[in-house]
Amino acid sequence: MSQRSSKRGAGGGSRKQQTSSAPKIPDPNSPESFEKELKDLAAKAKEDTWAKHFTAQFTLYFNSIFLLSLAAAYSVVSQLALSPVYGSIPSARWHNYVTMAACFVGWSSNVPLYRVLPFNSPSHLLPVIALWIPTVQFFLFKLSGTFTAWYGPTITEGLTYFPLMTFTAACVATFTEQIDLSKLPLPKFIKDATPGLGSLAFFLFAESMFCKMLSIQVGESFVKTRMGAEIGLALPYAFAAPSKLLLWTVPALVHTALWNTHVQTPMALALLNSTLTANQWAILDRKESLTGYISVVESLEQGFRVLRCDHSLLGGEWIKIQAMPQFKDNVVGETIYGVFAMLEAVRLVKMPEPIRDSKAKALVIGMGVGTTPAALVAHGIDTTVVEIDPVVYEFAAKYFKLPKTVKTVIEDAVTYTDTLSSTDDGKETFDYIIHDVFTGGAEPIPLFTLEFLQTLEALLKPGGVIAINYAGDFSLPPPTVIIRTIRTVFPTCRIYREHEKPSSSSSETKADFDNIVIFCTKLTPDLLPQIEFRNPTERDYLNSPARRGFLVPKHEVFDADLGLAAPGKKEDWGILTANDTDKLARWHEESALGHWAIMRVVLPPVVWEKW
Repeated sequence: MSQRSSKRGAGGGSRKQQTSSAPKIPDPNSPESFEKELKDLAAKAKEDTWAKHFTAQFTLYFNSIFLLSLAAAYSVVSQLALSPVYGSIPSARWHNYVTMAACFVGWSSNVPLYRVLPFNSPSHLLPVIALWIPTVQFFLFKLSGTFTAWYGPTITEGLTYFPLMTFTAACVATFTEQIDLSKLPLPKFIKDATPGLGSLAFFLFAESMFCKMLSIQVGESFVKTRMGAEIGLALPYAFAAPSKLLLWTVPALVHTALWNTHVQTPMALALLNSTLTANQWAILDRKESLTGYISVVESLEQGFRVLRCDHSLLGGEWIKIQAMPQFKDNVVGETIYGVFAMLEAVRLVKMPEPIRDSKAKALVIGMGVGTTPAALVAHGIDTTVVEIDPVVYEFAAKYFKLPKTVKTVIEDAVTYTDTLSSTDDGKETFDYIIHDVFTGGAEPIPLFTLEFLQTLEALLKPGGVIAINYAGDFSLPPPTVIIRTIRTVFPTCRIYREHEKPSSSSSETKADFDNIVIFCTKLTPDLLPQIEFRNPTERDYLNSPARRGFLVPKHEVFDADLGLAAPGKKEDWGILTANDTDKLARWHEESALGHWAIMRVVLPPVVWEKW
């Protein structure tokens, strides 16, 4: 019995051991299971909250950057769109103030806008405004003569660019207010200021990047033209904020596609010419390039042709004179501006060692329509022209009498001359240097600095002559500053105006805008006391009526005319250096405004306004 009991005990112990080693199924209703389930749900909820938070914050950043980038691009394009009608300098004059005002209004009124507007977000208005801008500009440009360059750019941007920037700022303000900066170890006042300051910093950075990009690539494709860029920037707005409000843009889109002559398409050019020919004008060709809107304009009634850059003219020729039997075989064009013939007088300057044309070399800074370089080549002078804008060269060769034998370098003049003057195998030097640059109502300031003139001095042979054309308002300090700078580099100079100085009684305004040519040499006064000109021969005139009238300089400018002889007057402005160009830029605004008024007399408003 004890033996059986022992076996049963052994068997029972074995079954109990097997039972205890089997997996234990947790009771779903036990406290442990309930606690574990709660922990799992909490972990999942935490993960979901973080993901949603990250997605929401990323969306806010993305939307803000997206809108600021579009606004920065539009800031650049808006000024470009104004420049053919008002010039680049007047167009930029108040632009930054318009931008700041729009940002302030939009940023400070974002909450009221959301409450007042009868739709979800002001962002739905952005594509509507952007798509209407080309059409509004088209009609406002017709009033440019009434607005003038003083107020026209501000009024135009106030009705186009300003509302776009205002609603952009309102949207960005709303987005950035929701950005969570609580975990940043910064004082509260910095956290409060960060969205606004950060948005401004990004906008300015993006604006500078777009400005650099467009200044190089403008005109390369349709979307990189003025109207093409405005249309191209409006489309992202429409895709980002679609709504039924876009139906209101249909009239604007139709007008831009069919009747806006500013659009760079063959159809728009044909439409433009159908309007202009009724006024006896025609556009032979046009392109947008890095120095501005370039076009070839011809007067069908008066018989001349000019090369336009924005709201200024680079030169022109008489077509009807060249068609006359006695002039049809001329190898040079008949300039409509006497100053370009006057520049050719560098050949007439009496030097101790006369310069033979067949042995001479000339460097011309600035192409224009090629009047001066064409004449130098006609006299047998080896001539090189430096022109920054390839379209200017293209149109000068295609529509004006620029000979193919002119060596043309498409490059910035500062870079090119620096390279020439610093070559290791000996720098190239020239007998004549012609400095003739002008665009947008004012000269490029870097090309009149002491440093650039010193580079030209290094490239001029000891017995050579340089002629510098400067167009400016004699009632303002810039001509005096430029002449003082030139005289600092070149010891012997003589200055002439294109036209006779107006008398105080005949001048309706104080402005005295004219072209002046400064003839200089490297020779000191003990070697060449004064620049004098020899009498021209028939060959010097090249059978040209304009050269007979303007080749020999007539209207000399003396120190007293510039205020240089009056102590304490204009000479206090000193000279122009590369690190002190603001002094000239300030006065260039006023000079450009005066130049705008002159251009409105040279060509009728319809030509400027319709591009």
